[in-house]
Amino acid sequence: MSGRITTVSKPPKLERKKRVAAYARVSSGKDAMLHSLSAQVSHYSDLIQRNSDWLYAGVYADEAKTGTKDSRADFQRLIADCHAGKIDMVITKSISRFARNTVTLLQTVRDFKAWEVDIFFEEQNIHTMSADGELMLTILASYAQEESRSASENQKWRIKRNFEEGMPWNGAMLGYRLKDGRYEIVPKEAALVRRIYNEYLAGYGYQAVAKRLTEEGVPSRFGGKWNQSVVSKILSNYTYTGNLLLQKTFRENHITKKTVINHGELPKYHAEDAHDAIISIETFHAVQTEKARRAAQFNKKPAPRTTYPFTSLLVCDICGKNYRRKTTKTGIVWVCGTFNTLGKSVCASKQIPEATLQQVTAEVLGVKAFTREQLHSRVQSIRVCNGNILVFCFKDGSEVTRTWKDRSRAESWTDEMKEAARRKTLERSKHNA
Repeated sequence: MSGRITTVSKPPKLERKKRVAAYARVSSGKDAMLHSLSAQVSHYSDLIQRNSDWLYAGVYADEAKTGTKDSRADFQRLIADCHAGKIDMVITKSISRFARNTVTLLQTVRDFKAWEVDIFFEEQNIHTMSADGELMLTILASYAQEESRSASENQKWRIKRNFEEGMPWNGAMLGYRLKDGRYEIVPKEAALVRRIYNEYLAGYGYQAVAKRLTEEGVPSRFGGKWNQSVVSKILSNYTYTGNLLLQKTFRENHITKKTVINHGELPKYHAEDAHDAIISIETFHAVQTEKARRAAQFNKKPAPRTTYPFTSLLVCDICGKNYRRKTTKTGIVWVCGTFNTLGKSVCASKQIPEATLQQVTAEVLGVKAFTREQLHSRVQSIRVCNGNILVFCFKDGSEVTRTWKDRSRAESWTDEMKEAARRKTLERSKHNA
């Protein structure tokens, strides 16, 4: 049987629009107008969306960071999205905005080329996918890196000269304000510094001092939370004696800009009676002696840390701290670290009985009995929210929400508590008889 064959022409292949993103970076206090973060984001958003051949893939922006790759959150997100094939081209202002380090720049460019992602540097008018793009980048990036090194050396020279003249560098200290190169006392804050020193010498620890200040609503230098680290730094600050010990730290180099402790690599400068003292030198030394005594008393070799199935997995949705395991009169529970240390006034979270937690987890995982192996192989984290809500975040990106029930009063009673109640009832009966 024969039939007529009809030839059907294929429709023309539609050209996919190029997915274009932009990267912007601002160094705090240095850039203005178009260089400001908001102006850059607006500029690139308009630029990409005005081009009919481009598809807007977003603007990635970092603020007040150094030029190193690992320290920039949005830059890392941009790399991940390019690797995942979500972007075809990235626009950025200049080589120095993208990376100051030649090695980092070329490594990133080569990674992007392997993923077939083009980078366009506006200021230098360079496309990395072009034939001579990498050669030009190598030359220009070297100039950018040398400019960064020169600026760093000039800054170091100015700092060294100030140190030699006994001028302080840090103006963010509680109790003082830096004015015309000299510390001036802020009376109300100075009284707070003296209180912290006196309470420590009276027997309070770092955490106890921090808790008292928090409960009283005493503001810190910049309105942040009081904690043992903040109190410890205040109790270790030699500047409160009216003297200065300068260049205790220094920047490792102009690329990493990592601050390291000066163990003798550079000279230190000591300036006596540089400003009015808040703490006497005798009080300061008394605190340092007491700190050493307490450290020697408690600085024993720590026992190996015991980990439990939910260790580092439970995250408080109120304050962001991890939950920790705690043994109470009613049994084992998991409680927010902030709540456990600073109380309900700071974090109004709830403790969760471990048995309840295991039961809910088993139900979510679809297993009869809870096991550590199942939990760790599938769950990335568990957010603990208000209203007895648990949000299970799985490693595959999915989420499951469950509500747990509070224990009844009878369930909260341990065998010891029941026995104590039974004895009390018997004693009351004998007394009444």
